[in-house]
Amino acid sequence: MRLHIANGRLIDPANGVDGPHDLFIAEGRVAAVGRRPDGFEADRRFDAAGLAVLPGLVDLSARVSQPGAAAFAPSELRAALAGGVTCLVLPPDPEAPLDEPGKADALMRQAHPGQCRVRPLGAMTVGLAGETLAEMDLLAGAGCLACAQGDQGIADTRVLWGAMRYASSLGHTLWLRPQDPWLARGAVAAGGAYAERLGLQGLPPQAETVALQTVFELQRATGARVHLTRLSTAAGLELLRAARREGLPLTADVSVNSLHLTDVDIGFFDTNFHLNPPLRGQRDRDAIQAALADGTVDALCSDHAPVEGRAKAVPFPLSAPGATGLELLLSLALKWARDSRRPLAEALARVTCGPASVLGRIAPLAESGGQLGVGAPADLCLADLDAEWLVTPGALQSRSGHTPFAGMMLPGRVRATVVGGSLAWETPV
Repeated sequence: MRLHIANGRLIDPANGVDGPHDLFIAEGRVAAVGRRPDGFEADRRFDAAGLAVLPGLVDLSARVSQPGAAAFAPSELRAALAGGVTCLVLPPDPEAPLDEPGKADALMRQAHPGQCRVRPLGAMTVGLAGETLAEMDLLAGAGCLACAQGDQGIADTRVLWGAMRYASSLGHTLWLRPQDPWLARGAVAAGGAYAERLGLQGLPPQAETVALQTVFELQRATGARVHLTRLSTAAGLELLRAARREGLPLTADVSVNSLHLTDVDIGFFDTNFHLNPPLRGQRDRDAIQAALADGTVDALCSDHAPVEGRAKAVPFPLSAPGATGLELLLSLALKWARDSRRPLAEALARVTCGPASVLGRIAPLAESGGQLGVGAPADLCLADLDAEWLVTPGALQSRSGHTPFAGMMLPGRVRATVVGGSLAWETPV
């Protein structure tokens, strides 16, 4: 299909573009920006007057599989498109990890044109908490972006050391959530005065810093490339900053929840605020904002983890951590720019070209989008940046309406999403 997107405000942080430019799309790619190519005849002309034309969002942590099954959930793929997300990374499912090439291959066969591009993570071990390393090279051949250990961390440092040596020898990347499993055992909130006041088991910041120190020390020994996902503490970000100055091969992301919220937002045991990683203090939130602004952290992710109603309708310590986030990612990036008076292009970069650059370093031949230069994949979204919308379960496509931002008015609303040159989503009027 040939598309002509006319009269929009093109904002492409990767290419330094922000202004009124038409976009011409042919054969799934950007054919021209601004001037119509000779002989171009559009199959459809989309009038984007009053809308921003943005690169499709790239989300480095979003769970879109059926619970406990290696299958995509249609509701979550719709949520991705409704949120303008055209490429996402699927973390390992502890109940159905991709620890064999056949499982990864079966999952990837479900992908089809017109849905967002899903990049699954394989399991680093046979079973996420196992001791036998998975066949990382075969998993990569079956479509896995990288290998990961999931949220629970690796208790046996020898296993992590072996995985790093293996990954380094293959030129692969490990995708790690730095959390010491022993310090994290039983924790349901961030360690500190507020958790103590509520009587909740707290997760100390040392759970992150101890794990980071271990990762960095093993990197120095092996040379393995690592992506750190969902960092949440000021101390952890300082360690990351020092490691990047040292030259360790690292990239990192943070959750949009941690960017805006703190532990006191839990209030009186509101399970919508039971998240993993847990919400931390104001100093940690400020450090996250600073690390995003100065480039220490590459990307902002939704940390989309839909939770069914019954799993939240229990006492806080027994509730399941997680929240829906795919449809909020753009709005919360815009809110950060507005509240902190950051340049709009800078905030958008952290959900477009920033995460796309992370993926490009890991899988340079894979289509990741994140920019709209001539020849780039035609993955984009049209958004009304001036719109305000109320976050309610009825306003979301996700099967779960549980989010800590419920009841809030947020800026920006996606009106249409294009993947590979095909119109994949239009918001119902």
